[in-house]
Amino acid sequence: MQERTHFGDKHAAAQGMRNDFIQDIAVHSIYRFECRDKYGNLKWVEEVPNLVTTEGKNDLLTQYFKGSAYTATWFVGLVDNATFTAYAVGDTAAQINGTNGWKESVAYSNATRVTWTGGTVAGGSVDNSAAAAVFNINATATIRGAFLISNSTKNGVTGKLYCEADFSVARSVISGDTLTVTTTLTAS
Repeated sequence: MQERTHFGDKHAAAQGMRNDFIQDIAVHSIYRFECRDKYGNLKWVEEVPNLVTTEGKNDLLTQYFKGSAYTATWFVGLVDNATFTAYAVGDTAAQINGTNGWKESVAYSNATRVTWTGGTVAGGSVDNSAAAAVFNINATATIRGAFLISNSTKNGVTGKLYCEADFSVARSVISGDTLTVTTTLTAS
């Protein structure tokens, strides 16, 4: 899914300006998942677009244009397939494991959600490919996707939920697997 934000349309109309100078800005992300077994053999790969939540868009605009209490630390979490119904633009961090239509999977031994460490921003894009988020799976589970949030606590419900990514089909993992998640954030 690609979210389009029209930052200039209303201002241009109010000022009587030509709209051919107005540029649409699309904010979106691509998630790449690689699952390997305990021997390092590749089990599956999936690359999917995301849904940027309203909470994420509001936080982006608040931090950039208002400059309020900003944190640059983000974390990747996994979505459990059990009881999954849907992702929605109105999903929030406060509703994780509640009314979002999905719950977080904590079927991994990492002490917290895995830190998302972005590289250099260039060409309107940044990713964590140099330091991908690696989950050490410690249980049999079915994963539905992932999300990016500003809170490291497993099952934590504070902070800001930026975006969510959904697999084409739910994916199985077992103890000993590693799930590597690379996320590319783009404004184009």
